[in-house]
Amino acid sequence: MNPPVIDLHCDLLAHMLDMPNPDPFKREGIGCSFPALAEGNVKLQVMAIFTATEKGSSALALRQSEIFASFLTKYPNDCNLVNDTCTLSQISTSSKLGMIAAIENASGFCEEDEPLKKGLERLERIITNTKRILYIGLTHHSENRFGGGNNSVIGLKEDGEKLLQYLSGKKIAVDFSHTSDALAHDILDYLSKHNLDVPVLASHSNYRKVFNHTRNLPDHIAKAIIQRGGIIGVNFLRAFVHNDDPSILYEHMNYGIKLGGMNSICFGADYFSTGNHPDPSRDPYYFKEHENAGRYPAIIKSIHDEVSPDAIEAISSKNVMRYLNNIWR
Repeated sequence: MNPPVIDLHCDLLAHMLDMPNPDPFKREGIGCSFPALAEGNVKLQVMAIFTATEKGSSALALRQSEIFASFLTKYPNDCNLVNDTCTLSQISTSSKLGMIAAIENASGFCEEDEPLKKGLERLERIITNTKRILYIGLTHHSENRFGGGNNSVIGLKEDGEKLLQYLSGKKIAVDFSHTSDALAHDILDYLSKHNLDVPVLASHSNYRKVFNHTRNLPDHIAKAIIQRGGIIGVNFLRAFVHNDDPSILYEHMNYGIKLGGMNSICFGADYFSTGNHPDPSRDPYYFKEHENAGRYPAIIKSIHDEVSPDAIEAISSKNVMRYLNNIWR
C-alpha cells in the first residue's frame, strides 16, 4: 500500500540558502530532498519560506521565493507548480513532484522597522515569484509586529489585524502552527467578529494533551480549526512528538480523530536542515522511523496498524485535497 502523499510543511527552501548552487537532489542534511520525496510517493509538497524575526529577514524570504521559481524552470521534468483545482486534480497520476509555496513567518515580507505598506508590496512580489501562497503564519517562536509566537503570551497586534483584513478574500490561509495561545484565540475572535473570509489551518502541529509542548495545539484551538473546516498537519519532529517513543506519533493522530478531526488530519512533517541547528541537545531531531520523506510508506503502514485502515487515504492526501478544492474553487 503506497497511496499518494501530500505534506503541508518543509524547509527545503531555507536549506537551499546555504548552497552556492541550490540543488534539491542533494540528500545531505535534509529529509525532504527531491529523491526522498520521490521515495515517499509525495505528490504535493508545500515549500515554506522561513525566516526568523531579525534584520534582513525580508531579503532571505525574497531569495527563497526566487529559489522556488528556479526549481520549476531548472527541473521541469521533476517538479511542477500546483496552484489551482486543475493542477491539483492531476497530482496523483503525475510522475512529477507538485509544489506550492507558503510563508512561515510574516517577518519574511515585513521587517519590524518599516511601513506595513512596504511589507505588503513585498508580499505581492513573493506571490508573483511563486504564483501562489497557500498560507501565512504571522509569527515564529518569538513576538513580532503582528503578534506573539509560540514562546510568548502576546496576542494579536494592530498590524496583525491589518494583515488579516488584507488577506480576506485572497484565498490564503492563516497558519496557527507558531501562534501563542493568546494570538490563536485573538485571530479566531477577530475573523469571526469582522466576518473575514480567511481559511485556517495548522500546517505542522501536534496535540498538547498527548505531549505537553507550547508548539502543540491546546484542545480548544484544535477544535476551532476543525470546526472551521481547517486541516492540521501532524509534525514529525521528536521535540513535538515525544522524547523517547516514536509510536506516540500515532497517538497524536488518534487524538485528533477523537477531537472530531477525521477529515482534518494530514501530514506536516517539518523536515528542515539539522546540520547547523543551534541546539544540539535536540539531536536526534527525528526518530529513525520518521527521519526523511522516504519513510512515508512505512508510516502509512503504521497508520493501518495503530490508527485505522480507514484513515490512511484521508490522512495521506484526501483531507488536504478536499480543503484545497474548497478554498480554491
